[in-house]
Amino acid sequence: MFDKVAFTVLLSVASSAAIAQAAPPADKPAEATAASPTPAVTAAPQAVAVIQTPKSENILRAGAEVPLIMREELTTKKKKLRVGQRFQMEVASSISVNGVVVVPGGTPAIGEITEVRNKGMWGKSGYIGARVISMRLGDRTVRLTGSFDDKGVTGTGGVVAAVAFIPIAGFFTTGTSAVIPMGGAVKAFLDEDLAFDVASAKP
Repeated sequence: MFDKVAFTVLLSVASSAAIAQAAPPADKPAEATAASPTPAVTAAPQAVAVIQTPKSENILRAGAEVPLIMREELTTKKKKLRVGQRFQMEVASSISVNGVVVVPGGTPAIGEITEVRNKGMWGKSGYIGARVISMRLGDRTVRLTGSFDDKGVTGTGGVVAAVAFIPIAGFFTTGTSAVIPMGGAVKAFLDEDLAFDVASAKP
């Protein structure tokens, strides 16, 4: 009786050990089978910037001379000029770079009165001081720089002679008015670099 019970227990222990050896550990995942391989991952292509050197020959540099002419007369004769008053000018002739017209002749420009002195008694002459502000190139305002002026003739000689003989006459002796005529030449300069595209240039 004892031997039969012992044999049954021994057989049960042996069966449990065999099952434990055949099953994989609980904390260790089963190995992937050869029938289901892992698919390869392909990275998406990225755009790469290409660094280029700008073409320096396609730039009209600051400091380039811009010839202008007056489109209206400025004078102190009627004593109407005021400091800050704007007036019209235009580019006298086309400006080209490597055969390409960058600034066409006739391009409108603007100037401003900076100083005014009307002629007066005792031989005082008139004076006009002005500066160039900008030009309108297409839909863009381009900065310009440059100043100019005009001074009338002082009547000093007449005053001295008049005072020597009739003192009261010197008071009524005046100089001449300052005049910057319409069509008068004015020299200006580009105050900023002006880049342009040759492909889009029009004759």
